[in-house]
Amino acid sequence: MGSNSIGTEFVVTCFGESHGRCIGAVIDGCPAGLPLTVEDIQNELNKRLPQNQEIISTRREEDIVELLSGIYEGFTTGAPICVLVWNKEINSEDYDAIRHTPRPGHADYPARIKYLGFNDNRGGGRFSGRLTVAFIMAGAIAKKLLKLAGIDIVAYSTEIGCVKMGTSLSFEEIKEKTYQSSVRCPDLKASKLMEAAILEAKNEGDSVGGIVECLAFNVLAGVGEPIFDSLDAELAKMIFNIPAVKGVEFGVGFEAPRMKGSQNNDCYAIQDGEVHALSNNSGGVLGGLSSGMPIVIKVAIKPTPSIAKEQKTVDMLEMKDTIIQVKGRHDACIVPKAVPVVESSVALVLVDQLICAGLIPKVLGVEGVGEYSDIAEEN
Repeated sequence: MGSNSIGTEFVVTCFGESHGRCIGAVIDGCPAGLPLTVEDIQNELNKRLPQNQEIISTRREEDIVELLSGIYEGFTTGAPICVLVWNKEINSEDYDAIRHTPRPGHADYPARIKYLGFNDNRGGGRFSGRLTVAFIMAGAIAKKLLKLAGIDIVAYSTEIGCVKMGTSLSFEEIKEKTYQSSVRCPDLKASKLMEAAILEAKNEGDSVGGIVECLAFNVLAGVGEPIFDSLDAELAKMIFNIPAVKGVEFGVGFEAPRMKGSQNNDCYAIQDGEVHALSNNSGGVLGGLSSGMPIVIKVAIKPTPSIAKEQKTVDMLEMKDTIIQVKGRHDACIVPKAVPVVESSVALVLVDQLICAGLIPKVLGVEGVGEYSDIAEEN
């Protein structure tokens, strides 16, 4: 398995480039018998574009999903599933002028060295955030499997620029309000301030980053394969495959070193005849295994590196210092588009781990993945 694939049982291979003909994914290992339509995938992909399109790039692809294989009479067959969208809104002229002047903050320079200049530099090629369209399409299938298993996932923006969510909301409120917001923040008051921060940076020819939080509920305790395929390690690996991600933490994360053990430990109690943790500082993962508590992940997204301001770089042909001003169509903040990508990435890992553990069967019966509930009850 090459570096373009991820997963052990639920294996996802993505293909395409930012300015190539298409972006797509092949999903091998999806259980047979899952009801699946193009609309299931299209609905997830539509989450990339917010209502206020002023805050995003003017490159707005139609992104109509094509489902090419692995489905018969509305159900998955167990064969590889191929999904793709066609790139249509392409303008590569701006990249011809900067082919030999690497853009600061991008992978242009290390990619040029690794591939001796044979890499596709247009729009970042394989290193572009455009590739995350494949993550969302594969994630749509994973999320449908998880829904049958009773597992619910939602991601949302908690911080953009210097603006943070100021309201604590329930899981149901987060699910209800996140996609009412163009920046994917369920705190609708903070959402407006986040939009203003993005537009301010855009008007300055600059950009801002932010933080995405993802919650996964009803994951059975004991999911994970330590040591080297532990749940948090696999989740972090998948999330770091999202371009622009610079940090991942679980639960209290980097606050843990500032706490005492008595503060950080999640103590247990019996509630309704079952074991429950009284807090969730661990973020739902202990020793590489799910703890039965909600999985809580925070993801740091850096500011978009393609900005209109002049920046220092080098001319690789002349081997001299020069100035670059990146032209073209770019987001002043990619956090809103990253939200469904983080959500899908978490879903991909959870499905793979559940299939590896035998908690989701490879052929679904008329009861879907009822076996997951049966095993949960036994434990």
